[in-house]
Amino acid sequence: MKRRGGCFCGAVQYELNGAIFGARSCHCSRCRKAFSAQANSYAVITPGSLIWVSGKEHLKQYPTGNEGRLLCSTCGSSLCGVVNGEIHGITLGCLDDDQDIEIKAHIFVGSKASWEVMPENVPQYDQFPDNIDILTKPE
Repeated sequence: MKRRGGCFCGAVQYELNGAIFGARSCHCSRCRKAFSAQANSYAVITPGSLIWVSGKEHLKQYPTGNEGRLLCSTCGSSLCGVVNGEIHGITLGCLDDDQDIEIKAHIFVGSKASWEVMPENVPQYDQFPDNIDILTKPE
């Protein structure tokens, strides 16, 4: 399935040609600060399946190095994650075509915000789950 996504201001647009899997919401204190929200919703993608349609020159990585997030330098939207120097996954909030995505787990709920009420019927883990296959391998 071909999907599209982009940042808040529209300067950066991407196309995704491949599977999205391991959708999760991370409630750790780092994600709460980085996304100014109760959690970060993120999914893993097939390596090499993301193509920048426009605005690649607006991308900035934070922190720099082999791991971090790619952000729009204009509006600050966090678009994807980089692991070992490659795009690892996408933030679900910037995805335009999200009709069949289902959150598989809530992780790091041991450090969630005290005011957050967790949804029912989705597995919750105090840290990253021991059985990482549910979050790292296609179904």
